[in-house]
Amino acid sequence: METVKIAVAQYDIGFFNQWSDYTDKLTDWVKKAADQEARLLVFPEYGSMELASLFGEAIYKDLSQQLDAMQDVYPQWLSLHCDLAKQFDVMILGASFPVRQGDGSFRNRANLFDKNGLIGYQDKLIMTRFENEQWLIKGTKEIKVIDTDIGKIAINICYDSEFPLIAHQQVTAGANIILVPSCTDTEAGFHRVRIGCQARALENQCYVVQSPTFGLAGWSEAVDVNTGRASVYTPVDYGFPDDGLLIEGAIDTAEWVYADLDLAKIALVREEGQVFNYRDWSSQNELKIAKS
Repeated sequence: METVKIAVAQYDIGFFNQWSDYTDKLTDWVKKAADQEARLLVFPEYGSMELASLFGEAIYKDLSQQLDAMQDVYPQWLSLHCDLAKQFDVMILGASFPVRQGDGSFRNRANLFDKNGLIGYQDKLIMTRFENEQWLIKGTKEIKVIDTDIGKIAINICYDSEFPLIAHQQVTAGANIILVPSCTDTEAGFHRVRIGCQARALENQCYVVQSPTFGLAGWSEAVDVNTGRASVYTPVDYGFPDDGLLIEGAIDTAEWVYADLDLAKIALVREEGQVFNYRDWSSQNELKIAKS
């Protein structure tokens, strides 16, 4: 498959009184994208934290307690995503979820589903100060590339997109699409991730897809303010936008943003582009600072 239609979520954080409220919301989001014939649906980092609302104020106002409580609904959450991917015959990158490990620590995990169920995941690699110092969520050391029926897919969770060696290893391993679920509370934070995404698309001559949380959720201790625009970034070369921005969402609404990714154009630009950023990557290794 050389062209794939994707749906990128600019996702609002909801408040739920019961589990069925959440299933109704997620089903509606997935159905809308499937009705537009999107093949790959991308949800943001920590979009799952809206589920903390199910456990009452004493828990959703406590950073530690909400992580523990959410483990109770994680099996149901996985099952729901498997069911929706099968029902609508789509691939879904679920909103990242804090998953408790055997040693009691937590990982920020992005799960990828298709009609056959859970096909892979990527845990966040490098933690922000908030995750490290306040939330006590830990990073992993394992960089993954996931095989899918539209080719290999890589995931850089938010801050990970700001470190070039991660994406380059994934692209070298065969990924031409990098998914970046993000959660940022300021325009500066959004633009840090955006700049990282655009640099990764430029360096590796690949597609990078950013899905952010969106809007205000004053009840939440974790995701109360959410700033960003769903966006798709490209190489800056023949056949692609001059600014490397294929599409972005509106500034004032939660919505799907749709784009067609032509994977044949990725191969072409690496062979016939104005520049060969990906091919020339190793040339950096030969350069040395001149002695004065």
